[in-house]
Amino acid sequence: MFIIIMKKMERKNNIKVFVEIGKALTSVLDLKGVLNTIMEKISELFKVKNWSLLLLDEENQELYFEIAVGIDLDKIKNIRLKLGEGVAGWVAKHRVPLVITDVLKDRRWINKVDLASNFKTKSVVCVPLISKEKLLGVIELVNVIDRKKPFTEEDLILLQTFADYAAIAIENARYLQKIEELTIMDDVTGLYNSRYLHRILEQEVIRAQRYNEHFSLVFIDLDHFKLVNDTYGHLIGSKLLKEVADVIKKTLRESDLATRYGGDEFVLILPETTKENAYKVTKRLRENINNTNFISSDGINVKITASYGIATYPVDATDRLELLKLADQAMYRVKETTRDGIALA
Repeated sequence: MFIIIMKKMERKNNIKVFVEIGKALTSVLDLKGVLNTIMEKISELFKVKNWSLLLLDEENQELYFEIAVGIDLDKIKNIRLKLGEGVAGWVAKHRVPLVITDVLKDRRWINKVDLASNFKTKSVVCVPLISKEKLLGVIELVNVIDRKKPFTEEDLILLQTFADYAAIAIENARYLQKIEELTIMDDVTGLYNSRYLHRILEQEVIRAQRYNEHFSLVFIDLDHFKLVNDTYGHLIGSKLLKEVADVIKKTLRESDLATRYGGDEFVLILPETTKENAYKVTKRLRENINNTNFISSDGINVKITASYGIATYPVDATDRLELLKLADQAMYRVKETTRDGIALA
C-alpha cells in the first residue's frame, strides 16, 4: 500500500512539474532563454549523472551538442553525430524514443563521447525533439543517480512528454528569431541594415561613456559601382555587394559590426578601437578588397576599390549622428579626390 501511495504522489508531482514547465517554456520567447529553461527544468525533473541536448544541423544532417550537463561541454562540442550514428543518431534517424538499460549489450551505442569526456555510460534514455513533423534534435539522459535500477519506460514517457513541450518552445523561439532577423538584416549582403546600425550605435555610445572607452566608425563607399551595374546588370551588381560583404566579414574581428548603410555604402563599428587602430583595420580591409577578384565564379573577374572615412568617439564627436556624419564627410573627401584611399575625420 505504501508503494502505491508513493507512486500516486510521484505522478501528482510530475503533473504539477509539467504544468510549471509548460508555463515556463511558453513565457520565454528568445532561443537562449528557452534553452536555459530546458536546462533548468530537466535538472529538476530527472536525477541523472549527465544529460545532453543535441540539435540538428539541417545543412549537414548532423547532430551537435548544444547543452551538456554533468560533463565538460568543451571536450565534446566538436563531436558531430550523423543520423543513425550512436544512440542519439539512431533516435534522430528513426524518430522514436529509446531506453537502453545496459549500453554494452546494445549494438547502437558507441563510445565516442565517453572517450572524449572520460565518462562511463551504463544506461541511456533518449527521445527525439519533433515539432510539426520536423526533427529539431534529441534529448539524452545518462545513468540514473541514487537508484539501483537502470532507466525505465516511465522515465522514457516523462522525458518524451517534456521533449514535446521543449520542441514547440524551440521552434517558436526560432521562428521569432527569424522574424527579428528580417527586420535587422540586409537580404542582399547578409550584413546588418542601417536600422540596426543606429540601434547598436546608440548602445555603443552609452557603453563607451560608462567605461570611458574609444570606438571608431568606418564609412565605406565602393568606387565606380554604377559602372559595374551598367556594364553587367543589377544581378551581378548585387552579387558583387554580397562578395564585398564577405570580404568585410572575413577581415573584421569578432567584436566588430558590419552593416550595409544603403546602395554601395557600408558602415563598420569597431568597439574599443582608437583612431590609430581603426586605420590599421581599414588599411587591411582596403588591401583585401583591392586584391580580390570578384564575380570570378561567373568568369567576369571584377576588380573594385573603395573610399574610406574614419571617425572616432570621443575624439571627433560624442553624438552618434555627428560621428556618423564626420565619417561620411571623411569618406567623401577621398571620393572627390583620389578615390581608393582612407581619410580621418
